[in-house]
Amino acid sequence: MGRAASAAGQNGEVSILDLPVLTHPLVALEPLSHDHAPALAAAAAEGDLWRRAWYTSVPEPDALGAEIDRRLALHAEGTMAPWAIVAGGRAVGMTTYMHIEAETPRLEIGSTWMAASAQGSGINPAIKLLMLERAFDELGCIAVEFRTHWHNRQSRDAIERLGAKLDGVLRSHQIYKGTLRDTVVYSIIAPEWPAVRRGLEARLDARAT
Repeated sequence: MGRAASAAGQNGEVSILDLPVLTHPLVALEPLSHDHAPALAAAAAEGDLWRRAWYTSVPEPDALGAEIDRRLALHAEGTMAPWAIVAGGRAVGMTTYMHIEAETPRLEIGSTWMAASAQGSGINPAIKLLMLERAFDELGCIAVEFRTHWHNRQSRDAIERLGAKLDGVLRSHQIYKGTLRDTVVYSIIAPEWPAVRRGLEARLDARAT
């Protein structure tokens, strides 16, 4: 099944770089475009999220166009698949497949951020369910990775609630916003996916009742 995950997507094969619309009753993932820029700028400005979240990368509202350009350029280079997170008819954040290894295949779900009002709403587990279903069931990935800043406790808690396992910590991994960042690495491997899926579905079902 892994051969179907080639980045090129030739001869009708499914490609990691394809950007289908993915839908759940709570949220849709749409191929990122500049049409989403005004709503995304408002989402980043909400509660000064871009300024407060020093341990993660939320674009400045005035820099949304440049950030969309950056992600689309990486898509053209074959290293990222970027979506806009759309809820209630408006874009409330961004997410991607990144660090793509098409021949394996494996990838990271990352560069994700959402408006403050979208957090804690069930949108995050819904988008993770959509992206993990595509990664494991359609693309045949053997593993999906998640990385976050050591100090991003909110992100670490959310990743652990998915059922991802801790692989380790990359100490002094990179210079990030003027300080050394320790990067926490998690993953879900293919044999774990059925249990992770059931856990996500149960969480979302509980919200619906």
